[in-house]
Amino acid sequence: MISLSLLGGVFAAAFLSATLLFGLSEAAVIAALQNPDLSRPAVLAVATAGNVLGAVVNYALGLWFLRFEGRRWFPVSPGARLRAERIFERYGHPVLLLSWLPVVGDPLTLVAGLMRMPLAPFLLYVTLGKAARYGLLVAFFG
Repeated sequence: MISLSLLGGVFAAAFLSATLLFGLSEAAVIAALQNPDLSRPAVLAVATAGNVLGAVVNYALGLWFLRFEGRRWFPVSPGARLRAERIFERYGHPVLLLSWLPVVGDPLTLVAGLMRMPLAPFLLYVTLGKAARYGLLVAFFG
């Protein structure tokens, strides 16, 4: 039961880290890895899934909800969106491998939706980038 609670916490932190709130997903993953009974692949999978799902929320905001930009709860400032658009236009879809980065990652996922990027390559690049980050955490702290 504790394992499910820990994994739920990791998922929630990873999801929130990629969306509107501050989630501290790395701290949650490292804390979960301190439990020797918890499966390392499960921690990796749950953290990656939560963070990718959060990125999908940003993608959807770019597709349908950009009219809310500028509101306090909106995850990306107009300036950050413009910077992300320039980066996205310059480097194309593979730039989403960097969607795990602080500050620029969330705007990149929003811009992918804004630019109507197809969902399949979005999911591929975002999942690869985010899984690599959590994989490194599991390798170093697991």
